[in-house]
Amino acid sequence: MNGVKSVSPVRVQYLKRMILDEGMDKKHVEANVCVTMEMVKDALDQLRGAVMIVYPMGLPPYDPIRMEFENKEDLSGSQAALSVISESEAQLWWAAKELRRTKKLSDYVGKNEKTKIIVKIQRRGQGAPAREPIISSEEQKQLMLFYHRRQEELKKLEENDDDSCLNSPWADNTALKRHFHGVKDIKWRPR
Repeated sequence: MNGVKSVSPVRVQYLKRMILDEGMDKKHVEANVCVTMEMVKDALDQLRGAVMIVYPMGLPPYDPIRMEFENKEDLSGSQAALSVISESEAQLWWAAKELRRTKKLSDYVGKNEKTKIIVKIQRRGQGAPAREPIISSEEQKQLMLFYHRRQEELKKLEENDDDSCLNSPWADNTALKRHFHGVKDIKWRPR
């Protein structure tokens, strides 16, 4: 194993904290900070330092982390190899249009510098990537639940077609008129 022993939980916590705190995280995205190669190199250097602290004897040559640090990682035969697309066979898509390498991005998007677009990468010859649904599956479930409840409520209201309240004195629409004419309690039958 080339000197690598089991790692204590304290060192694992240190590595996790190093990755979460010092790495490129959501704070950069929220602050709209563009990621540069220098920032990536700094983050990798910090991770190298953290790995050296946790593994003072060094990692074995076959370890994926070490291979990644040395840029020698071989992905052949792994699931990750399927997601790697070389530059020669990569094709960029936006708004169901292929972005040609010969054209400028402004030909597709316009001259506004504040325009943000989401571009998808696809292998050459596979065509346009599948469109994303307008609403997520969770939102769709919530919407269907809401409409189902609404339909049940309307059914209950339709079944409860009780007109007995219309005979009540408060529902008489001529009560105000009779009150002003002074004929509110007149009965036509003899007593």
